[in-house]
Amino acid sequence: MDPCHHGGVNEALENDGDPAWTPVQPGPIGILSDSHGRAERTERGIRILEQAGATSFLHLGDLGSQTVVDQLAGRPVRIVLGNVDPPDLADYASYLGVVVDSPTIRLLVGGRRLGATHGHLDAEVRQLSLDRPDYLVHGHTHRVRDDRIDGMRILNPGAIDRATRLTVGLLDPARDRFEILEIPFD
Repeated sequence: MDPCHHGGVNEALENDGDPAWTPVQPGPIGILSDSHGRAERTERGIRILEQAGATSFLHLGDLGSQTVVDQLAGRPVRIVLGNVDPPDLADYASYLGVVVDSPTIRLLVGGRRLGATHGHLDAEVRQLSLDRPDYLVHGHTHRVRDDRIDGMRILNPGAIDRATRLTVGLLDPARDRFEILEIPFD
C-alpha cells in the first residue's frame, strides 16, 4: 500500500455492530500524531497539552523511534502504530507501560465513544466508521481536520513533524470541544 494514500476516512458511515469500547476516566484528552522520531517536539507538544489541561493522551502513530515512546512513558497514554512504525516498537512501548491498542483504539469517555487509528489502513478506518463513534480521530495526513459527517465528528490533530504548522489537539468530550494548539518550531 502507498504510505501516502489518504483514503478511507469518509467512507462507510452506517452500522448496526457493537464493538467493545474500553471505559476510561473522563477529562480532556491530548492528541498527538506523526512525530516521526522527533522526541524533543513530542515532549514540547505534551507540555503544551498538559498546560492546556489534558489529563490523558493518545498518540495516533508514526512515532518513529523509541525516544518518542520514552517521552510518553509514565503518563496516562494509549498509542496506535502508524505506517512508519516497526512492529517491535509496540513491544518496547508495552515494556515501558505505554498501552498499545494498535491498529485501533475504542474508548468510552464520559458516555461518548471515541475511535482512533493512524489512518493508513482503509479497512480499519472503514470499520471504525461503521462502529459509529461520536469521535473518529486519525492522523497520517499531517493536516488538521474537524468535520461532522452524519452525526460523527472526524478529527485530526495535524502533525508534530513534516508539516508547515506543527500542531497537537485537545479534545474535551464533556464539552464537545476540540482545540488545535501550535508547537513552536525548533
